[in-house]
Amino acid sequence: MRTGQLMLSAGTGSYRVKNAMQRVALALGLDRHHAHVTLTEITATSHRGSIFRTEVTEVRSIGVNSDRLAELERLTRALPPKVTVDEVSAELDRIERKPPLYRPLLNALWSSIACGAFAFLNNGGPVEILGVLVGAGLGQYVRRAFAHRRYNQFGAAMVAAAVACLGYLAFILGLEALGVVDPRHEIGYVSAVLFLIPGFPLVTAALDLAKLDFSAGVARLTYALMILTSAALSVWAVSSLAGLSPDPVEPIVLAPVAMIALQALASFLGVLGFALMFNSPAKMALTAASIGMVANVVRIQLVDVGAAPQAGAAAAALSVGLMAAWLAPRMHVPRITVSVPAVVIMVPGAAAYRAVFFLNNGDMTQAISYGLQAGLVVVAIAIGLAGARMLTDRAWAFER
Repeated sequence: MRTGQLMLSAGTGSYRVKNAMQRVALALGLDRHHAHVTLTEITATSHRGSIFRTEVTEVRSIGVNSDRLAELERLTRALPPKVTVDEVSAELDRIERKPPLYRPLLNALWSSIACGAFAFLNNGGPVEILGVLVGAGLGQYVRRAFAHRRYNQFGAAMVAAAVACLGYLAFILGLEALGVVDPRHEIGYVSAVLFLIPGFPLVTAALDLAKLDFSAGVARLTYALMILTSAALSVWAVSSLAGLSPDPVEPIVLAPVAMIALQALASFLGVLGFALMFNSPAKMALTAASIGMVANVVRIQLVDVGAAPQAGAAAAALSVGLMAAWLAPRMHVPRITVSVPAVVIMVPGAAAYRAVFFLNNGDMTQAISYGLQAGLVVVAIAIGLAGARMLTDRAWAFER
């Protein structure tokens, strides 16, 4: 049960939590173990002979900690038969006490890098990218401070989004006052809040649903949508007060080879920033960034030649899943810790924020258009990842 609690609080899907608990139960000498796992609760029954015991626990801290997930995966897969409870507990104590790999300022820097890469991929120029670096860093620093004080996550998302938007606008307005830039650069502020995209919950929700675990999948999806909506409401409030509209900008015109090279660099840095923000060790983060760079450039090129955005996202996510299936075991890291950061860069966060913005402004046509666009791409990413799992894992391809 304690293993399940630690894995659930680190952000993994319910099927991985169940598998890890099962491995620990068998190593401890139990005959059978069954668990029902949702987003915040675990109900488990253990059997030894004719004796059984049912326990229920609740997990209130929801986040993402890739390093903890990797440690727990390694622990549960390396347990010898007939291990004692004290031995497992000692290892769990060590993992739980392990501090984050990166200090708050460094964690904020990873957020800045990820969102700055997003800004370029959303057609932002150097000025927008610099503004996003400032806004996203401030927003993530505030969000992490709130999270470590256990503030309500939805309120923390709203405050962090507001800080990120205001930080971006303050930077741009300061440059305007100095006569350095013109007002059109204000429209890039949506990229400054993309660190709040709930990528892990969205992807793990889709994977839980693909495994027919509806109680966990629907709960995770609801949580992800509430985080996204909370952040989007702050974006809308700041936009309304400042008189801004998060409209798309015209694409940057560069030579094809230079554009592809910059897209590859932005994709690599974006995935690397997200992976490090999720507390991934350097080796794990670089693996995810390499996979995400290849897949995202393929996705962009497919869309540029006329493929539907959701078709490009599905193909790219499938390639991410297949590359992760081959690389993760060789790098000795859990598959989910390299596949999820690699696809987060593909999540259309700007479209989702625009959908909520236009919904609040009463422009239903625009809201539905952006909302459907974002929803279809997220579903396509989930289909690609689930397809890769079915092609490479018999437990996914066949029901027991």
